[in-house]
Amino acid sequence: MKRKFSLLIVLMVLTAGFISSGTALASQGDKGINEKLGLPIVVYGEALSDSQKNEVAGLLEVDKHEEIDEFTVNGRDLADYIGGNPNSNMYSSVKILHKDNGKGLNIEIVTPDQITEVTKEMYANALLTAGVENADVFVASSVKVSGHSALTGIYKAYDAKGVKLDQGRMKVASEELDVATSIAEKEGIDQAEISELLTEIKKAIAEQNPATKEEIENIVQEQLQALNIELSPEDRQRLVDLFEQMRSLNIDFNQVKNQLNDLTGKLEKLINDEGFWNNLQSSVQKFFQSLSDFISSLLK
Repeated sequence: MKRKFSLLIVLMVLTAGFISSGTALASQGDKGINEKLGLPIVVYGEALSDSQKNEVAGLLEVDKHEEIDEFTVNGRDLADYIGGNPNSNMYSSVKILHKDNGKGLNIEIVTPDQITEVTKEMYANALLTAGVENADVFVASSVKVSGHSALTGIYKAYDAKGVKLDQGRMKVASEELDVATSIAEKEGIDQAEISELLTEIKKAIAEQNPATKEEIENIVQEQLQALNIELSPEDRQRLVDLFEQMRSLNIDFNQVKNQLNDLTGKLEKLINDEGFWNNLQSSVQKFFQSLSDFISSLLK
């Protein structure tokens, strides 16, 4: 009986170790330095104090990486990249993990309670407009901020690594973020609805390939009606002017559309995949049933 009890204790320790190590591996996920894609990048807002910077580093799990490239973004960068106010205080920070071509863009706001205006869908739309693709992007702040400065931080990260993004596309992407957040606030519309509107307008532009500003106006109006969103004439015009700028930049909207479809499809596919959840539940049930049977046999 003593031997069986000892075996049981060992089994419990091993099981606990297995579960905790599995959880740690799942959360850590670091496989060392990817020599093909380069080091992870972290860009901190310059206005952060030392203690706030340390907090953000913890939120972005900087210490999970063996090596990392670190930069700081300031008001001067805001002015250089998108023509913003050089005296702006920059707080929101980002971590970027580059991925292979075709892997798509993934955005995660690590501190959603602290990023008050910009949603991950807004970031995704703006970054795709700017030409940023194939990366995992994590946004965090230790204080409540709108979240706009994170976009400039991403631009600086790419520039520092020798990847030159188009200046015109960066500026219109920043304007897209401003239009999205201001319309959501001014019109009292949910941020998710505005993100969906921008996404659907881009998809429609990819499908219809408008050649004139009037055709852009028609697309904007069609999507507003389709989503049952009412805007003031002024805000409708802001959307038309925004997408007319995008059209003049010769952005490949088909490529943007594919990325947007990929972003919106991943989660829906997982949520609707009953087989995945059933298999997961079945596997867990089988594991613990086997464990229970084994323990019972030890105690007989």
